[in-house]
Amino acid sequence: MEFKPHDYQKYSIDKLIENKRFGLFLDMGLGKTVSTLTAFSLLKLLDTNKMLVIAPLNVAKDTWADEINKWDHLKHLKVSKILGTPKQRIAALNAEADIYVTNKENTKWLCNQYKKEWPFDMVVVDELSTFKNPSSQRFKALKKKLPLINRFVGLTGTPSPNSLLDLWAQVYLIDSGERLDKSFTRFRKRFFVPTHQVSDHVFNWDLRAGAEAEIYKLIEDVCLSMKAQDYLKMPERVDTQQVVTLKPKERRLYNELERLYILESEEEGTVVAQNGASLSQKLLQLSNGAVYTDDEEVRHIHDRKLDKLEEIIEEAQGQPILLFYNFKHDKDRIVKRFDDVVTLDDKDYKSKWNDGKAKILLAHPASAGHGLNLQQGGHIIVWFGLTWSLELYQQANARLYRQGQKHTTIVHHIMTDDTIDQRVFKVLQNKKLGQEDLMRAVRARIEEVRNKEG
Repeated sequence: MEFKPHDYQKYSIDKLIENKRFGLFLDMGLGKTVSTLTAFSLLKLLDTNKMLVIAPLNVAKDTWADEINKWDHLKHLKVSKILGTPKQRIAALNAEADIYVTNKENTKWLCNQYKKEWPFDMVVVDELSTFKNPSSQRFKALKKKLPLINRFVGLTGTPSPNSLLDLWAQVYLIDSGERLDKSFTRFRKRFFVPTHQVSDHVFNWDLRAGAEAEIYKLIEDVCLSMKAQDYLKMPERVDTQQVVTLKPKERRLYNELERLYILESEEEGTVVAQNGASLSQKLLQLSNGAVYTDDEEVRHIHDRKLDKLEEIIEEAQGQPILLFYNFKHDKDRIVKRFDDVVTLDDKDYKSKWNDGKAKILLAHPASAGHGLNLQQGGHIIVWFGLTWSLELYQQANARLYRQGQKHTTIVHHIMTDDTIDQRVFKVLQNKKLGQEDLMRAVRARIEEVRNKEG
């Protein structure tokens, strides 16, 4: 296929060529991958020979090679996938190629293979937001190699969906701390204030007045940020709430867990929430229909969401459904209940989906949330259970709701009435709010319940 770049893609390509260290903070669907590959292809005529791409696992497996095969001007590029066993990864490293692709979990291992020399002229971190934790091993390993890297590109659509604190590590990989300070602690002290203490030595932090604008001003010369709705004609999107109601016995169990943090049963297993965060997870599980006990067994509560899912599948009349689950027992119960479910464990899941052979593609948002282009295979998304992560929620929906989608994207949210589901859903719909707002919603509900009890 001939590549005819949009104006914003030409601009992105030029920026990557002009700047040796740069971040493309582009919204889902704006073509970060093809723009980066095009820039690399042109840079091979200048100062760049080999490129390393670090990406989420499924993206490393498929997306970069698929993009090269898609476009005529990129088909001369050879890819080596550094995946699998250590022996397979070593062989891939030693293979002759232009582009070497590995998953983010291999970052420390790969960096340890090169004590002094560094064979990659250019390093691309796809989904830079997965390096937002400055305490992570992958960040520390890559940080040590920055002096040896001639060109660095960070790609992400959501650099800071939860807090601008997440920006520091990502921008550090781009500029080695030049703009937002070389110390995370000093960055935090400069732009944030502690609001309240969560636990020993742990605080919540809010932006100082005017800090957000100042941060963005500091990094604007090394980061390009664009929103899809400003540049693309996006398909229509319809979000629905598919509400189910608990029976009286099930409601009593939910209320008891919410109020007392415990469900006791010798026969079915005891469920205990140790704190507010644990309680929120237990309530989400129970709302979905099952909950893990202290013995790590699954205690079944109800099948309301499974019944609603069956209705949605019937109404879809055979149209493919991308189904997101939250907990492993959700996945197990869905697979047991429905036939023809394809999971990401199937090595051919992507071709089955895009060819219309997968009527239900079952995925966890953490596995399918980044980089997979699935819009050709369907336009219906169902959330069996919601995630706390705004980033994963946005990215997962963007698998179908993106450029190239020819139909109205329908996003169904199966929710249990008068439960934690509604509070999570409400905050997820407000894209200006982040992870802390979600937790505040839970704490507010806990306090509400306690006050009523008092």
